[in-house]
Amino acid sequence: MTATPEAGAVIGAPHRTRPRMIGPCLRALLSHWRRNPLQLFAFLAGLALATALWSGVQAINAEARASYDAAAATLGEGQYDQLLPRSGDRIAQARYVALRRAGWLVSPILEGRLNGVRLVGVDPVTAPAGLGGVSIAEEPASAVLGPSGRLFADAETAQRLGDLVDITVDPNVAPGLAVGDIGAVQALLGRGDLSRLILLPEQPLARPALAEIAPELLVQPSSQSADIAQLTDSFHLNLTAFGFLSFCVGLFIVHSALGLAFEQRRGMIRTLRALGTPLRFLVALIAAEMLALAAIGAALGVLLGFLIAAALLPDVAATLRGLYGAQVSGSLQLRAEWWLSGFGLALFGTALALAGRIWRVARMPLLAGGRPRAWVAAHAARLRLQAGAALALLAAAAVLAFLADDVLTGFVLLGCLNLGAALALPPIAERVSRMLQPWRRTPVWRWFWADTRQQLPGLSLALMALLLAVSANVGVATMVSSFRLTFVAFLDQRLAPELFVRVETAQESAALETYLLGRGLEVLPLRRAPAQIAGLPARLMGVRVGPTYRDNWTFVAADADVWDRVEAGSAVLLNEQLARRADLWPGDVVALGEGLSLPIAGVVGDYGNPTGQVVLSHAVFERLHPDRFARQFGVRTASPAALRAEISAALGLPANAMVDQAVVKTASLRVFERTFLVTDALNLLTLGVAGFAILMSLLTLADQRVPQLAPVWALGLTRRQLGGLELLRAVVLALIVYLCALPVGLALGWVLLSVVNVAAFGWQLPIYLFPYDYALLGLYALAAAALAAAWPAWRLARTPLGALLKVFSNER
Repeated sequence: MTATPEAGAVIGAPHRTRPRMIGPCLRALLSHWRRNPLQLFAFLAGLALATALWSGVQAINAEARASYDAAAATLGEGQYDQLLPRSGDRIAQARYVALRRAGWLVSPILEGRLNGVRLVGVDPVTAPAGLGGVSIAEEPASAVLGPSGRLFADAETAQRLGDLVDITVDPNVAPGLAVGDIGAVQALLGRGDLSRLILLPEQPLARPALAEIAPELLVQPSSQSADIAQLTDSFHLNLTAFGFLSFCVGLFIVHSALGLAFEQRRGMIRTLRALGTPLRFLVALIAAEMLALAAIGAALGVLLGFLIAAALLPDVAATLRGLYGAQVSGSLQLRAEWWLSGFGLALFGTALALAGRIWRVARMPLLAGGRPRAWVAAHAARLRLQAGAALALLAAAAVLAFLADDVLTGFVLLGCLNLGAALALPPIAERVSRMLQPWRRTPVWRWFWADTRQQLPGLSLALMALLLAVSANVGVATMVSSFRLTFVAFLDQRLAPELFVRVETAQESAALETYLLGRGLEVLPLRRAPAQIAGLPARLMGVRVGPTYRDNWTFVAADADVWDRVEAGSAVLLNEQLARRADLWPGDVVALGEGLSLPIAGVVGDYGNPTGQVVLSHAVFERLHPDRFARQFGVRTASPAALRAEISAALGLPANAMVDQAVVKTASLRVFERTFLVTDALNLLTLGVAGFAILMSLLTLADQRVPQLAPVWALGLTRRQLGGLELLRAVVLALIVYLCALPVGLALGWVLLSVVNVAAFGWQLPIYLFPYDYALLGLYALAAAALAAAWPAWRLARTPLGALLKVFSNER
């Protein structure tokens, strides 16, 4: 039969007819979503959830870093060299005047606290540009300078200060800070001295040496300043890793929905191509359609991420404040850096998932789409390729386990382990189903296992998402629970004294020590001083060795007779953070200053402390810093409440200067619990997303299952039995996933504790196993799979008989 001219015009359509083809082709493509709204929901919801978890974490990180930047700009931390006192924490104002007269270009800084707010006084005349915030430089001098000058703070901080001072609200000032002229801050704090001096970058060449004018001061280079952003980098990196893991789990939903949509549209694509639609034009139209839908899903995800971040930000702020003393704003702003990253990552992830499908369409012969479920035929070859990739990634993880020594390589190790395990899951599930098929020789069970293998291509991505979620939960639960046990034991060790007393002056310190020793109590005075140890910022701690230290402190590494050597002044102790950073261990010698060097007798665990510490005897500390008095005392007593009242009556110390051990321990544990609250929330969200992935996969597969189930129904199985088998299949697959996820999660826990934690924080935690928690998590995973499969199984059990009978009336 000869084709009509109209038909020939369609098949050989020139380029100018393509604009007229856009409408019909687009309507044909979109009709698929109209007929399958559940797939559209799965695609948009999966992408929205993935984008929400990622953008929510990035919003939290962006808000925190904005606060760090504002604080660094206000205080000059990490930007300028500084002059600090060798001993004590105050600099006489006369010394600043002497330095200026001698030609040293310095600017004074005063810091103190009022109503829990950190007051920072700067000199707008001598300060470098930007120090203290822009508002001080822009305001009239009469309103800023002098004892009556106003302060600048954000709205939340201004409310905390109330009517005590004249405050101008400035959103650019870091949270928890109030900045003003140094004269105004001195008047508020009742002080006439300074805290530190900023060295301006350009100094005169002809100036006397610092030792001649201010021998009691030392220069601290900007590179050695303790920058809050550096201290918290590991915390934010952990959040980013969880956000990315959650994004990957959500992306599996997108990938699964795309795969099913393309499989179901093979016939449509074949028809459109047979009618003359050019392949490139069709590919471009499909790509534009999917990316437009991806943009809608990403927009929904960014909005949801904003809500998640707003809910979690107060807990993150409390965690950072408790762990690092970092002040983070409790309000969330819409910053381009995080919502653009959410949009970009969502579109990139969709494009990545789309690329493979587009490539298959481009290489698909014209009539190949007529074969039903052609993707299953190629599944075996993909499994072999997948297994090879999984083995390569797991081998790389094994190598990195011995070589990883920083946070970045630690997370690369985690990525290889996670991705390798996820890729290995489908081949393992397929092999297990083959092994179980001959176990029950009845026809129904043999069909059940064969049909399970048939469904694996459509469910593999959802099962991989569940594996990642369960293994992440196991790994993080192992890390957190191990940290909890270690941290509680550490608190019992360090908080052995029943009462802690803090004093402000040397006279109060001497009077308190005399009074307590006169009562025959064991007194543990603690003296501190900043120091540079092996080129790293650290803190010297002078202690009086006694039974409390000998009985309660435990060591990571130690020589014999540790406390005897420390008490004799012939050795010192290092905390684990400093030991790892400086690579100093028992037997090494450490320079303490003033020409004094002592060997290291032991290394102690110091969990939760980012600062390096050197513990030395009271006598050695007195030699190095004779003007440093003990500001804090630990006291061993059977009745702390009665002793508090007696000290207050005898010495006039305020009640808030004395704290019971129980109060300190409770506050410390509260900070610990809030530290991992965000991680727990992300774990639950990830597990929920994985359950949602299974639900969407089962629902979208349900319609395709009817032609496969109709013959089994015709052979005698009831619809209810079929629904029960579908539910059982989901639980069995979830059990296989859990059994694979458990060793992967334990390996993740080991990496987090022994590699990432050491690189990020400087200490290594012992690993503990928690079988009860793992079993409970397994029940959660099985319950999530069962709940996800309940609706598809119910729909199958209620499938109309007409739908099953129609299968036999169609040519298949």
